[in-house]
Amino acid sequence: MDTAPTIEDEQFQADILIGVSRTFALTIPQLPGVLRRAVGNAYLLCRIADTIEDDPEMSKDQKVRFSDWFVSLLQGAEDHIPFENDLSACLAADTPIAEKELIESSGRVLRITRDLRTTQKLAITRCVLTMTKGMMYYQEKETLDGLADQNEMDRYCYYVAGVVGEMLAELFCDYCPELEPKKELLLQLSVSFGQALQMTNILKDVWTDRERGACWLPGTTLQKHGVLFKTLAPENGGEPFRSFMLEMLATASGHLSNALSFTLLLPRNQTGIRRFCLWALGMSLLTIKKIWKNPNFTHGSQVKISRRSVKITALATSFFAMSNTALKLLFKTSALGLKKKEIKTPLDSISDLTIPKKQN
Repeated sequence: MDTAPTIEDEQFQADILIGVSRTFALTIPQLPGVLRRAVGNAYLLCRIADTIEDDPEMSKDQKVRFSDWFVSLLQGAEDHIPFENDLSACLAADTPIAEKELIESSGRVLRITRDLRTTQKLAITRCVLTMTKGMMYYQEKETLDGLADQNEMDRYCYYVAGVVGEMLAELFCDYCPELEPKKELLLQLSVSFGQALQMTNILKDVWTDRERGACWLPGTTLQKHGVLFKTLAPENGGEPFRSFMLEMLATASGHLSNALSFTLLLPRNQTGIRRFCLWALGMSLLTIKKIWKNPNFTHGSQVKISRRSVKITALATSFFAMSNTALKLLFKTSALGLKKKEIKTPLDSISDLTIPKKQN
């Protein structure tokens, strides 16, 4: 049976976050202590699941085995040491050092998970279980053919990011009881919070994903613009790919608008929670604007935002964190020129969130 987390475990969680995430290493520390610990722990659990899913050398059967094993550990069923040893031995040679260290110290993270408040553990466990189930399903769809349509892309984004938004809403409501009357609306908008960030990453990393044989873009939308992504070289996108990207950016901007509405529902005096959300949304908006100005970019580095831009975003959103009016104006001004697709309810276009059973 695991003991309570040690000071060293807590320090490891804080330190490893810096190694595995540029964005969340900036945003999570803005949260108040109780939330910082829970959200940091949740992020690392999701990162472990993601490291398994992303490994380029493991077979699908191995990924399913390790994912199921990880889920059983999260539910407190087994000793973590065999998991750490076996998974570490199977990781690709070029796995980042910080991610290897995270896997090798999974037990430290899990000890903190088990020490969280019951409501926090329930929200985090649901998120990780749903995400893991979804990622394993989409393993079989990781091809250059892309996803079927926008509905399927929304569904994918829900499983890998929307559930994280829902978890955040649950954790925020648990921390701030005054949010309870707004909980239903927060949960709806939280899905857009996750999808806005995920779509930004998908569009920014489109050519990096292509190199590893993956495409998370909607096939029917590609076809509508006359884009055959499977055979398309980055430098040959032309007007068809440009028009496709602009449509995708409009959808991402719609989710970003909902994500801002989600953030503005949070108590104005909870500036730490607001900064956590606003910094992430600000960086997402800056990335979307860079892609909008150069939709035919050929490498992700061409649309990567600078550290200076990150600092300015953090300063501006922090300064106006308590004013909804000022924040609306700031984001509206920053988004000038961008078209936005209205997303009335984030899950409206997803007809079914149940993972289909495999056919024998």
